[in-house]
Amino acid sequence: MPRRLKWGPPLVVFAVVIAMWYAVTYLLLAPDRRFLLPPPHAIVRVAVLDRANLGELLNALLLSATVAAIGLGIAVGIGMAAAIAMSQARWIERSIYPYLVVLQTIPVLALVPLFGFWFGFGLTSRVLVCVLVALFPIVANTLFGLRSVAAVHHELFTFHRAGRWTRLVKLQLPAALPAIFTGLRISAGLSVIGAIVGDFFFKQGEPGIGILIDVYRQRLQSEQLFAAVILSSLLGVFVFWFFGFAGHRATAAWHESALEPVGRDPT
Repeated sequence: MPRRLKWGPPLVVFAVVIAMWYAVTYLLLAPDRRFLLPPPHAIVRVAVLDRANLGELLNALLLSATVAAIGLGIAVGIGMAAAIAMSQARWIERSIYPYLVVLQTIPVLALVPLFGFWFGFGLTSRVLVCVLVALFPIVANTLFGLRSVAAVHHELFTFHRAGRWTRLVKLQLPAALPAIFTGLRISAGLSVIGAIVGDFFFKQGEPGIGILIDVYRQRLQSEQLFAAVILSSLLGVFVFWFFGFAGHRATAAWHESALEPVGRDPT
């Protein structure tokens, strides 16, 4: 695909959004109310070009990214182990899966204060929030991928008298990779959200990006507030892109979802 066709439409949309942003700031808001939506160049000048503000934002973003990465790693380990166990025995799935669904439907904000009471208001509770919000997509997508192997492939392994472990490692897990990476992309973004939500409640220790967002809100520092929100979004976009790229590299040679469609208009 030509580079201009690949990057042209997103850049056009970005330019339109920036233009609309400026229009709202300067045409719809009175000068004394422009703090509600400061212009983009003001955000860049105050929050990015100022080294003190930029350092504060980057340090907080690094802390939140660390919390999100730890929580995501734990969720991946627990989620894949649970999905593999459920794929091997229906009684395990019937025993565990309903409670995972219940856990997914519980409002996160209702459990966050309980984590603080039980485990304190530091790093542990923040990580647990990330695990809670990131766990279910890993389990659901991995289990779906493991169960989606074509029957003819299972019959081939049965014909060669392959054992349960061989079938899992050489057939089910490779076939489930696209679904697993889809779950990772979803859970990675959710873990970033979990880290920020945890910051709003657990304010001990070094401030994460969520704490800074709350501080800037209280101080009406709108430029810094918007910069913190934008950096948080960029972190979520980065992890989503990273796992999408990793999934593409892992499946590009053989899975149809990563192959270039034949006979389709590339635009």
